[in-house]
Amino acid sequence: MVKVLISDEMSPFAEKIFKDRGITVDVITDMKPEQLKACIGQYSGLAIRSATKATADIINAADKLKVIGRAGIGVDNVDIKAATAKGIVVMNTPYGNAITTAEHAISLMMALARDIPQANASTHAGKWEKSRFMGVEIMGKTLGLIGAGNIGSVVADRAQGLKMKVIAYDPYLSPERAMDLGVEKVELDDLFARADFITLHTPMTDATRGIVNKAAFAKMKDGVRIINCARGGLVVEADLLEALNSGKCAGAALDVFEVEPAKQNPLFGRDDVICTPHLGASTSEAQENVALQIAEQIADYLLTGAVTNALNMPSVSAEEAPRLAPYLKLAEQLGSFAGQVTQSGIKSVTVEYEGLAAELNTKPITAVILQGLLSPMLEGVNMVSAPVIAKERDIDITEVKHDRPTEYQTLVSLTVTTESQTRTVRGTLFAGKEPRFVDIKGIPMDAKMGPHMLYLTNKDKPGFIGGLGTVLGNAGINVATFNLGRSEIGGEALALIEVDQEVDDSVLDELRALPQVVRAQALKF
Repeated sequence: MVKVLISDEMSPFAEKIFKDRGITVDVITDMKPEQLKACIGQYSGLAIRSATKATADIINAADKLKVIGRAGIGVDNVDIKAATAKGIVVMNTPYGNAITTAEHAISLMMALARDIPQANASTHAGKWEKSRFMGVEIMGKTLGLIGAGNIGSVVADRAQGLKMKVIAYDPYLSPERAMDLGVEKVELDDLFARADFITLHTPMTDATRGIVNKAAFAKMKDGVRIINCARGGLVVEADLLEALNSGKCAGAALDVFEVEPAKQNPLFGRDDVICTPHLGASTSEAQENVALQIAEQIADYLLTGAVTNALNMPSVSAEEAPRLAPYLKLAEQLGSFAGQVTQSGIKSVTVEYEGLAAELNTKPITAVILQGLLSPMLEGVNMVSAPVIAKERDIDITEVKHDRPTEYQTLVSLTVTTESQTRTVRGTLFAGKEPRFVDIKGIPMDAKMGPHMLYLTNKDKPGFIGGLGTVLGNAGINVATFNLGRSEIGGEALALIEVDQEVDDSVLDELRALPQVVRAQALKF
């Protein structure tokens, strides 16, 4: 039974989506970590916002969990490394609140430029302090974006509508994308030196943590203004306070803080700081959007295998999932075969796609190949964790799509280079759905994999088949399918034999004792 837990407050429509699609759902909010840890083992999916902390401790207790869905963008409350190691897909909704957060940043910028909150409070108090609140125009000013992704790009568009000059620092922003956005791509130090206003729209990573700090302020214009609606730790608050006190920074507008909920902070109570309680995504439209999106994404994954907006594995659309299913089965068999017959350390893996396979979303197929390849050597490997494990072990992974004629309508080739040899195995789909091996080490084959297989390499000499049959017959082992291939007459040959039961070591020893046999190995699929 598929069962999902919603552990944070979100739109009731999320619960309805799960129920409408036949998924059992529990809504239990405000749980303490030990309560969540005690119950998480019964769920296949977990839907959260920012309150729930999916720590490694909780993830390790989640024996059935397949997916964690964050209704929102930031996933710093999810231990993605632990989830990946456990084979749990982590999803977010990067587009659901982009407009809302961007609008909040623009609102804060304008409020900061004109001292609107302070003037509002003063006027409500019965004062009339026109001369006290002398603002600045934003027209013609330079806005520096740190991060030009989903939210940053919307901010850029709105700022250009206000006739601002927009410059952006983002290592992943291509020149073509910058041109499309109408922004100037710059290096970070250049942005600090030129910007009148700086707004942050980047995730919290090791590279971005504390990106606005004392050294950064030293490079900025006098009177710079800072807006942060992204993550509190991007701005070092002690360094911001120092810059405000010195006059280097004319003001800051903060929706996020280093510690949240922010009940006390040295920045509170200052006329040159505007603070809001993490309201960037707090509109009814945004909350509805992200709740609906994450429910649909979790349900799609659990019911169809479709993967959308995943942070730790390739995405697979609902339309792609049925087309990919037979390829994923073929991929697992190719990888498993190579993994079972490999006897030394793997140095590199090359996966090649030809024909119809080259037109597919091949990232998930490659991930499953790696899963099959590593599973015989490592426990608990899955398509989510396999690419990460391969990287950690310094295995070089290459994926190639060929646009060239092939004798097969679709073809997937796996080449594994180890410390001692290079081996290639190729497979296709028979009738578009049944996996078949068509080549092993350059020897043509036409083999269907069953649960129990025998893999033999031998010298192409008379007597091999007779001796093989005698050993299997004496052991009471029935042959289901028998596939032979050879490089040339009298050269290297191999056999893939499907049998009806597991072959024990004593039978394998008898096979290895046959004069023509070079290698005999039992395989499981």
